[in-house]
Amino acid sequence: MAASIWRCGRFEFALDHSLIMGIVNVTPDSFSDGGMCEDPLVAVVCGRELVAWGASIIDVGGESTRPGAAGVSVAEEIARVRPVIGGLTGELDVPISVDTRHPEVARACLDVGAAIINDVSGFRDPAMVDVAAASDAGVVIMHMLGEPRTMQAEPHYDDVVAEVGEYLARQAAALERAGVARERIALDPGIGFGKTLEHNIELLHRLPELATLGYPLVVGASRKSMIGMILGEPDPGKRLEGSLAIAAWAVTHGASIVRVHDVAETVRLLRVTQAIADGGAR
Repeated sequence: MAASIWRCGRFEFALDHSLIMGIVNVTPDSFSDGGMCEDPLVAVVCGRELVAWGASIIDVGGESTRPGAAGVSVAEEIARVRPVIGGLTGELDVPISVDTRHPEVARACLDVGAAIINDVSGFRDPAMVDVAAASDAGVVIMHMLGEPRTMQAEPHYDDVVAEVGEYLARQAAALERAGVARERIALDPGIGFGKTLEHNIELLHRLPELATLGYPLVVGASRKSMIGMILGEPDPGKRLEGSLAIAAWAVTHGASIVRVHDVAETVRLLRVTQAIADGGAR
C-alpha cells in the first residue's frame, strides 16, 4: 500500500502530488555545481531562490558524493552545513534536509532546525539510527554500494531491483524497530551510487516494484552521468532535458519526491504531468 503522508518534524506532506527537493551543495567539488554555493551567505540566497521557484524541500550537502570523491572530516562538514541550515530554517517555512552519512553532522544540523536526515549510506551506522530515533525528523534511506570513493569499481548485482528493494526494506524495518515512525521514512534507490548505466535504467524502468514497499520514493538523477552517457553530453550543466525526462518518468511510475538542481524547470514539468494525471488542465 502506497504511503499517503510523509512527516518531517513539524512538517507533514500529503503525497497526492509530487514534491521537489531542491539541491544546495556547499562543497568545492560536487560533480555539477561544486563551488557555486560554497559561501554560507550565497548558499542561503540559493536556497531562498529555490523555494521561490517552487521547491518544497531544500537539501543541503557538505560532502561531495560523486564517484571517486574523497571524504572530508566531520568538523569540516559541520562547519560547511550548520550555518547554512541555521540560516535557511530562520528564513524559510519549508523543511531543510541535511545530506550526510555522518551521525555527528546530522545531530548538529537537527540542533539548528533541520527536519530531514538524508543518509546517502542508508543508515548503516547504528549511531545514525540512534540520531533519527531520538528526533522527530523525516528520514531518507538511500542505497549505495560501498562508499563514494569505491562505489563505481565494477558494481555487480544478480537482480539490481530485488537487491536494492530488499536492502531498503531491511533498513526501514530496522529504523521502525528503533522507534522511527513509518510515516517518517522515505526510500531512495540511489541512482548512480554503485550502479552501471544498465543498473540505473533497470531501477527506473521497474520503479513501480519499489513503490510497492509502501514508503514514499525519492529519485535523484538530476544531471547525473547516466544522462551524459545516453545523450553523449559530458557537461553536467547541459543535461537539463535528460534530467526532466527522468523526473517525468519517476513521478508517473511511483516516485513522490524528485531531488533536482533545476527547480523552476521541474516545477513546470510537474505542473503539466499533474494536469494530465488529473484528467486535463481546467
